[in-house]
Amino acid sequence: MSSFPHLLRPGSVSCTAGRLRSGVSLLLGVSLFFGATAAFAQTSSSSSSSSSSSSESTRGAPAAGSPVPRVVQSEPADSSITLETSEPLFYLAAALNACGYDTGLAESSPIRARIREEMNQELASSEEARNARDPLCAFIREHALNDRARSLAQYVSLSLYLNPPPALTLSIDKSDLPPDSIQVADILPLLRTFGEAIHLNALWATHHAEYQGFIERTHNAMSSMVLNTNIALHMPMSSYDGRRFMVILEPMLPPSETNARIYGSDYVIVVSPSKDAGSLPVDLIRHTYLHYLIEPMVYSRANNMERFLPLLKTVQDAPLEFTYKADIVALITECLIKAVEVQLMDVGIPAPQKPAVYRDRSDDDRYQTALTAYDRKAEAVRRKAVDTDMRQGWVLVEYFYDDLSRMEKSGTSLKDEIGPMVFGMEIERQRHRAEQIVFLPTGSGGDPAFKSGQRRTVQASPLDLAEIKLAKGDLNGAGEIADSALKNNPNDPRAHYLLGRLDLMQGNPEEALHELTETVRLSKDPRTTAWAHIYLGRMYDIAQQPQRDRAIAEYKAALASRDSQPDTKAAAEKGLKEPFALPKRTVPDSDAGADNEPLDPTGKAAKEAYRPTPAK
Repeated sequence: MSSFPHLLRPGSVSCTAGRLRSGVSLLLGVSLFFGATAAFAQTSSSSSSSSSSSSESTRGAPAAGSPVPRVVQSEPADSSITLETSEPLFYLAAALNACGYDTGLAESSPIRARIREEMNQELASSEEARNARDPLCAFIREHALNDRARSLAQYVSLSLYLNPPPALTLSIDKSDLPPDSIQVADILPLLRTFGEAIHLNALWATHHAEYQGFIERTHNAMSSMVLNTNIALHMPMSSYDGRRFMVILEPMLPPSETNARIYGSDYVIVVSPSKDAGSLPVDLIRHTYLHYLIEPMVYSRANNMERFLPLLKTVQDAPLEFTYKADIVALITECLIKAVEVQLMDVGIPAPQKPAVYRDRSDDDRYQTALTAYDRKAEAVRRKAVDTDMRQGWVLVEYFYDDLSRMEKSGTSLKDEIGPMVFGMEIERQRHRAEQIVFLPTGSGGDPAFKSGQRRTVQASPLDLAEIKLAKGDLNGAGEIADSALKNNPNDPRAHYLLGRLDLMQGNPEEALHELTETVRLSKDPRTTAWAHIYLGRMYDIAQQPQRDRAIAEYKAALASRDSQPDTKAAAEKGLKEPFALPKRTVPDSDAGADNEPLDPTGKAAKEAYRPTPAK
């Protein structure tokens, strides 16, 4: 007999790949299952022919009772914003270069060519060095990915959690590494042998002064960027709060491959100076810094974002990365960041200079006239940028840009205004505006890590498409793809996770219990595992005979699943504090005593936006 009889819904049933699924009821009940899409959105990575960026939002966290893994840092631990170099990253970058990694060589700082030549001389004269290089290069070839940017990114991720040479050991447990780096962690013994044979420690010591020179030359530009950004948002330079923003310079990597990473409370961007005076991509660094400033303010309110979910349907055909089509909090955050970037952009028009000395009133009149003309032209440039962002799928940029303009005039801080700015939004009005946008063709969207350049299209996997179908309300289509994935691989955790949420939405709690339990057993992704535990905890809380002890155990397991994103932590901690309760019905049953209406506490708008496709 079912432990969850009040979740079962009668209705027409369609057969999908051998599994019975209700085609009528939508049990998403967003407050119960909020995070179904967010929990899937794990990492994002993108690149450009002109300026590549690989951005990871993987947030590793330790098991319960263990300290949060931190990126190894050479600066004092209480420095919240740092610009530095990394010897472990130098070792890995040198190894890649020794094994034929030539990307961006012509655009790189001359130091890269000099170090490569010194390594070549050592290899030519030392059989020991050649013998150490060959297995290292074989490992790199075997672990190469089709996407060159992602192939590099896995080694960058690994370097951030290594103790300095000569140890080159992991600073955290291997299970706590970012997912993309786990598969290359076994390179470390080969790297240590190669480093000793080719004397990488001597190369590092020889060129360390040049590395420090890059730091000194770029320090002022980065400090100016941080200061100007904080001034524009009226946010004071806060004291150390446990979070860190780190910029790591490594000239042995191509300037076109900028890697941004968010690991727990560490915001890290790895950049390489170009051959032109060692210039750095300040816009890319600022983008990551804006994530550092804005993400905590948005994600702290993640549990109150249910009513924004109808906006996700409006961007399903936009040229965006999948993450932003599936995670409403990520979409809102990115739109706000892009609006700030428009406010701070260089409009390419020289501003009039205020006269040092006013001879008469006509001097002030001429300056005010020139300033008015400049403001008008600058605003036209910014509005054009806003329009481009909107057509790329960032459908809230115009709304946030207008509010930021009002904030600028009032002199209030973004920290004070973000609540009214986000939760004062008229969702229906913004949804209607988004529906009128003619999006740019797929492949022309802007990458979240930089303002311009053509974005490489990321091919969605079948399960990515299933998530899109789920967001659009096509439950049968999503179920067919997930069932097909399980036929090919019965142990696919993503397929089990998707089917578990479909079962919850369609009133099949026993099947949902099975699928989510399988997800927990099979998944190695911290975020998916955590949210599977949260859903299981909520199911035990609302069972006909509530099992509070089991629910608490699931919430604790979610906190111990190494996903430290604020929404996960908030949902699990709320579950520990008090039992989850389904919201009260707002739509009366059509038949007395019947319980066949979809439970949708977000109201009519969300119900219309997520109406399931009728069973065929």
